Amino acid sequence: MRSYTASGDSNTWSGIITSMFRYTLTARSGRARAGIFHTPHGALLTPVFAPVGTQAAVKALTPAQVAELEASLVLANTYHLYLRPGDERIRTLGGLHEFMQWPGPILTDSGGFQVFSLGRTNRIDDDGVTFRSHIDGSTHRFTPEKSILIQENLGADIIMAFDECADPNDHTYIKKAMERTHRWAERSLQAKTRPDQALFGIVQGGVDPHLRAASAAFISSLPFLGVAIGGLSVGETKAEMHATLDVVAPLLPEDRPRYLMGVGTPEDLIEGVRRGVDLFDCVLPTRLARHHAVFSPEGRLNLMNAAFAGDDRPIDPTCDCYTCRTFSRAYLRHLIAAKELLAGTLLSIHNLRALVHLMAEMRQAIQAGNFEELVPEYLRKWKGNAERHRQRNQSD
Repeated sequence: MRSYTASGDSNTWSGIITSMFRYTLTARSGRARAGIFHTPHGALLTPVFAPVGTQAAVKALTPAQVAELEASLVLANTYHLYLRPGDERIRTLGGLHEFMQWPGPILTDSGGFQVFSLGRTNRIDDDGVTFRSHIDGSTHRFTPEKSILIQENLGADIIMAFDECADPNDHTYIKKAMERTHRWAERSLQAKTRPDQALFGIVQGGVDPHLRAASAAFISSLPFLGVAIGGLSVGETKAEMHATLDVVAPLLPEDRPRYLMGVGTPEDLIEGVRRGVDLFDCVLPTRLARHHAVFSPEGRLNLMNAAFAGDDRPIDPTCDCYTCRTFSRAYLRHLIAAKELLAGTLLSIHNLRALVHLMAEMRQAIQAGNFEELVPEYLRKWKGNAERHRQRNQSD
């Protein structure tokens, strides 16, 4: 097994080229952090929220529209792109950046969550997992090596180690899945060949504080360029999620970015930043938009409600997005009732801009040193926007 030894530079590890990636911590406010993560396709100002483009497209939006929202990072899905159109095809067409015409940084997950959550006939063993495609029922197999190969073909800036996300209620199995995740993390590192991709390890362990602490220590000991916190927002309570973050975040390396996977309500972003998390992603903003719902200081609004039929106000008069600058709730409600495709676009623009703007506000507060003082105000503003049925799913 490869020996991992840190060199004199805390951002450089033997056996891994890191000249293309650099994380700089620029400010703190309480446990909240602001920083810059440099990638081959641009710098990410953290904390940052990434819209999800499962099929190499953020639902209902063009790449130009996503950029206009000031989103800087987009997530794409390894499992789905492997099945269709195929990672080899994307590689021959120039990689994800060229394929989807997104010039900024891209993150791909490992495919592990989808393999375990979408398949009902999965066969998991210590080497990997055999599963059936949800598209045509064909049989496939993912191992840590296969996941890394697919992600290298896709060519994202940030890639993820293959892990097993276990049911948080199955306390007996969680430990086994965590230990398997650790072995797969080492194999993912061994399999990686491209120096222009930053590989992140994933901390697992359910909501058990002892397992989470052990997993955080193990993953942090390996030369990943970032550390993700997986296995949350999968059915546990908010209190359990916050308690888990309280255990894990202080144990993670200071000089590497921290990524909380699949979390995206305004309240969860605030609480995650408060606990020292740097990166977030979630399908929620665009999924809500397709179900007629929007974030607002009044709480989550369902614009299909007849009460909005004559409402000439914007969704949020304080929002600077194109939708709020241009259209009334009444018009948006009309588009929804008429089943116009434009409704999904306009609501997605607002929901994503709301989260991107919230992250910018929090970055500024951290830089100013008064973030913790503003947390109660942020939480009051976004009260009522919590996810009603909390379930992490990166497939949008």
